[in-house]
Amino acid sequence: MSKKRKLLFRISIGLNMLLIAVIAWGYMKMNFVNEQILQREVQQNLIKLEGIIVNQSEDNWSAPNLATTELGDVLNGIGLSITTGEKLGTLSSSDKEILNHLYNKLNQYPKDEFYRFSDLTEEDKENFEELRENLRNAGLGMNIQVSGNMKYFINQADKLEKNIKALYK
Repeated sequence: MSKKRKLLFRISIGLNMLLIAVIAWGYMKMNFVNEQILQREVQQNLIKLEGIIVNQSEDNWSAPNLATTELGDVLNGIGLSITTGEKLGTLSSSDKEILNHLYNKLNQYPKDEFYRFSDLTEEDKENFEELRENLRNAGLGMNIQVSGNMKYFINQADKLEKNIKALYK
């Protein structure tokens, strides 16, 4: 090989390695974004929902719309996580299925609509209190240590969905 070819070969290898590094870095950033959405828009909102239900239960449900509004935020977060994960290609089919099942189960609870708050019956309040217990059993509650790991949260979501499912058989 001539010196010119050897130089071009080395430059080509260097550029290919750089390209691989850029692609790997981009993929890691996409995974990070998806994990952040799950953590901030779903996991933290589920924890807030548990806290709101506790406060409302102790306060004789003086402002029940706090719970229904927060539930709406949770549902929006799950929808955003599913859409983002699909578009980025970072959400496995089993994770998507778990999040879809959780969305469907939580969607059965009363939630606010545009420009209209939901009215909660005594049964709805009891159902929210049972949801609170299920959230705590899944490890999603105030003063419970949680992990920022996506797989850990997916396991929590799966457990929560199964607990809710057991209630409504």
